[in-house]
Amino acid sequence: MAVNIHPLVWAVASTFVLAPGLSAAQNVKVGIVGPFSGPFAHYGTLFKAGVEAYVESQGGKLAGKSVELIYRDTGGPNPGQTRNLVQELIVKDKVDYLGGFVFTPNAFAAAPLVQQSQTPMVVFNAATSAVTDKSEYIVRTSYTLWQVTVPLAQWAAKNDIRKVVTAVTDYGPGIDAETAWKSEFTKQGGTVVESIRMPIATTDFAPFIQRIKASGAQAVYTFLPGGPPNLGFVKAYNENGLAKAGIRFLGTAEMDEYDLQKFGDSALGLTTAFHYSSAHDSPANRKFVEALKKKDPAAVANYASVGAWDGMYVIHKMIEATGGQKDGLKAIAAARTLQWESPRGAVRIDPKTRHIVQNVYLRKVESAGGTLFNREVQNFGPQIDYGLDK
Repeated sequence: MAVNIHPLVWAVASTFVLAPGLSAAQNVKVGIVGPFSGPFAHYGTLFKAGVEAYVESQGGKLAGKSVELIYRDTGGPNPGQTRNLVQELIVKDKVDYLGGFVFTPNAFAAAPLVQQSQTPMVVFNAATSAVTDKSEYIVRTSYTLWQVTVPLAQWAAKNDIRKVVTAVTDYGPGIDAETAWKSEFTKQGGTVVESIRMPIATTDFAPFIQRIKASGAQAVYTFLPGGPPNLGFVKAYNENGLAKAGIRFLGTAEMDEYDLQKFGDSALGLTTAFHYSSAHDSPANRKFVEALKKKDPAAVANYASVGAWDGMYVIHKMIEATGGQKDGLKAIAAARTLQWESPRGAVRIDPKTRHIVQNVYLRKVESAGGTLFNREVQNFGPQIDYGLDK
């Protein structure tokens, strides 16, 4: 029986059937996919800084190979556009590796293409647990909401916080965050008195904040994407008197270094659990920050730029393992065994999930010399992605 194959799908498949046996190329092509325009363009800027700082820190070559970086702009959460861009990178540009991906829907859209073409894809950000489940050629160097939320929920319960409202942006990572908090916090004896899901396009957070204030909760656990939504929610939290009412703020990426100075003193004392702080005290982090500033004096050391830096380390090691040849299976096999000293601390790739195992830190916003920073007040130790077990 004849099977009709869409020509673009056939193009992806046929391009790579013989690829593993080809001779090593002089240049290795890496496609970086992210938002370089629109309200989330700062992610693209951070990816670019982290990627290029890493390559320059290695003398401009990875495993002796010149690297050609090809950037593609998704503009924001846009799965259809992302699929088209990734298809073009694979078929037309013939990239050897893919990196980037801020939003979960975009990463999902790319997964079937990288699976079919056997193109290793390193996720620098998208934080929904299921991302690495979508293709065996995906590795992640960022974090997941389960990974940073479980230890925070345990800490809250141990510190006599018994009643919490969850308030999350209504898309994949937000739902992961809500589910992770409910699962672990109730297991620890706590109660979620209300669960609020906020549309991703929300600009007025006051009605949600009033619901939190009226709930009788001792704290609000929240997740919002970085940029305008995050700034708007925290501003509303302060302006509507939640802190004065004794309702504690518990978050993850909300006190991101990119936005931190914009909050002003209203951020002081806010608590988050996360895998990276630019104030992390280690030689590896100092090297990272120095390399980043050398590349771009305006660059910010934060979770997006460190995700890109470590993502390029993984790609570097895959290039090394394959001798620069296009061999997705061999590259991913090498990635599964990696462990190294990241700017965030000791990390490794879980061979089963292909997700990064890393320390998670309890952080509190403090000020020094008029500059806000996230001080690591407790190390919860190495954490896996608990969400893939659910």
